Amino acid sequence: MLQRARAILKEHFGFSSFKKGQEQIIDSILQGSDTLGIMPTGGGKSACYQIPALLFPGLTLVFSPLISLMKDQVDALDSLGIPGTFINSSLSFDEVEERISRAARGQFKLLYVAPERLESDRFLACIRSLPVALLAVDEAHCVSQWGHDFRPSYRAIEPFIKEMPHRPVVSAFTATATAEVQQDIINMLGLRNPKHVVTGFNRENLSFSVFRGENKKEFLLAYLAGRKEQAGIIYAATRKEVDTIFEFLLKKGYAAGKYHAGLSDEERARSQDQFLYDDIRIMVATNAFGMGIDKSNVRYIIHYNLPKNMEAYYQEAGRAGRDDENGECILLFGAQDIQIQKFLIEQTLVSPERKSNEYKKLRAMVDYCHTPHCLRKYILQYFGEEDIPEECGNCGNCNDYNELEDKTVDAQMIFSCILRMREQFGISLVAEVLKGSRNKKVLRYGFNNLSTYGLMKDRTLKQISDFANILVAEGYILLTEGRYPVAGLSPRAYSVLKGQGKVLIKVRQKETAATGDDSLFDQLRGLRKEIAQRNGIPPYIVFADSTLRDMSRQLPADQLAMLAVKGVGQRKFEQYGETFLELIREYAAANGIILRTGKPAGEKAPVNETPSHLVTLDLYRAGGTLQEIARQRNLSVVTIQDHLVRCGMEGCHVDWDDFIPSQYEALIRRKIEEVGAHKLKPIKESLPAGVDYFAIKAVLCKMGSGRLDISK
Repeated sequence: MLQRARAILKEHFGFSSFKKGQEQIIDSILQGSDTLGIMPTGGGKSACYQIPALLFPGLTLVFSPLISLMKDQVDALDSLGIPGTFINSSLSFDEVEERISRAARGQFKLLYVAPERLESDRFLACIRSLPVALLAVDEAHCVSQWGHDFRPSYRAIEPFIKEMPHRPVVSAFTATATAEVQQDIINMLGLRNPKHVVTGFNRENLSFSVFRGENKKEFLLAYLAGRKEQAGIIYAATRKEVDTIFEFLLKKGYAAGKYHAGLSDEERARSQDQFLYDDIRIMVATNAFGMGIDKSNVRYIIHYNLPKNMEAYYQEAGRAGRDDENGECILLFGAQDIQIQKFLIEQTLVSPERKSNEYKKLRAMVDYCHTPHCLRKYILQYFGEEDIPEECGNCGNCNDYNELEDKTVDAQMIFSCILRMREQFGISLVAEVLKGSRNKKVLRYGFNNLSTYGLMKDRTLKQISDFANILVAEGYILLTEGRYPVAGLSPRAYSVLKGQGKVLIKVRQKETAATGDDSLFDQLRGLRKEIAQRNGIPPYIVFADSTLRDMSRQLPADQLAMLAVKGVGQRKFEQYGETFLELIREYAAANGIILRTGKPAGEKAPVNETPSHLVTLDLYRAGGTLQEIARQRNLSVVTIQDHLVRCGMEGCHVDWDDFIPSQYEALIRRKIEEVGAHKLKPIKESLPAGVDYFAIKAVLCKMGSGRLDISK
């Protein structure tokens, strides 16, 4: 069965190999096992039930949360030659009856429905007569009250399964779920001894950055100026904020759309279609927009306000780069954002237990905005991953905060003030005391008589509060849960007060530069737009950005070469292949480029390309910095570092002194001798915070160690 699944993957989807976790999940489903798949956005969840649907007799029933998601999925299936349809509130009664009748006659392999349909007795009577072999639950986290988007209608799925005449194989999928939510999914959907596949939450193609205290509108203008041809989403916390940003961008000449629950169905649908069809490049929206929006070429996500929790943030940020091309995820943090989210929690939740849980999650989100450490590591740890590298080389904190500053004295001032206030007040009042404020509350409690009063009068309240929040994120200050958290000190803070430890904080070093597209890619994208308009479908359904970029890299000359391009299957080639080949041939003729011809199956093409790590070495020897080489090659800084390590291990000359802090080299050598060189993590943990993994690798290479394990 798996061999047939691989054939379907190539024929219909245009890929010659599965993404991580897909083969395990598909094999489990084909073996008849209930299956829970936790895969990141863009990880290929849909194919995990669409491919078995083509192999199972009968129908696959898919529960999906949004009308727009169903339509996108069915449009995409149609372009792949897979018969599918949907039933939702956009259809008339006669249309629903007709589609159910066709499904009963075997004319569809997949039927998408909203869980709310289970409230209709007539619908239940009709659906029970269908030959359902596989039931798939998309966005399965919605079944859990501890998830970030709980929907009571999802709780009707489990009773429905119990009442089916023949129980189908049941599968459930989501991108963001903590261990608690994963167990809830299993229990609430009644999965029987499920195969549990967690592929990991890491999205290596996405970069993450947090900017605190920026003028947000000025930031938007500066950021968007170099990205006019890129699609992106700007998320805001409230409808009013969305309207304000939307009007601001229109006045500045940007073609933008807006989406929130205060608009009519027609307005939302029109704005969404304009974005999906690339008629507008920017969507400004609340979190009402996006769940299941299968637009693959979103290049950036900007959160204009703080999201309510990490699950919501990571799902929304994950809408960038679904085509596996690079995407940027930027969060603009302002202190007032916390109050907005607290207000929303108080207005929308009644249960004290759920409120407490949401405040705890909000605090974790605030800590993310203030941590000086790797942002990717913070996210992955939140979702329970282990053995994560200290630095990813592809986030703002790894790339832009490379210099350490000794903030011990400032930290001691804050710790001392919290202590003198008897650890009974929040950070805002602590900041007021340190600033020397004449605030009524400060005077009422007599805090103006404390020895710490006015110790930081040369700073702004925001600077004091921001630094205090960094100390919270670093574990020096502990906050109680709830709407009004109280600040207390951890044992680490007491050590600093006693002079037994230092507080070293990373500071920003540089800004991230934008990158441009090549001319052939732009021409291919223009052709895609023409075809999409002619056929009345979103451009990404023709080909994803990643497929067009692969075309521009591979430069195929014929059908065989085009079928080797990622995302081009037989069906897609029959529809569009020759049109794109014609453009590529014209481009090659105009630019004197030799195109690549395809090779029959089993015949290997000659290997004459320079190995990737040696290309990096050449660029380094030509004077490029690691950051410049990473940007030029569209790779992470960590990958570039490992390229150089590999070169060193192969005997190539690299000047390792460029990467070793001279003041630490002797110490690093000593720790290597003490701990051993088989693993880097124990060495790293025994060294000061200013020593990164690459410095250790560089010393090992300089020492000529043959035992280096660059996997950490």
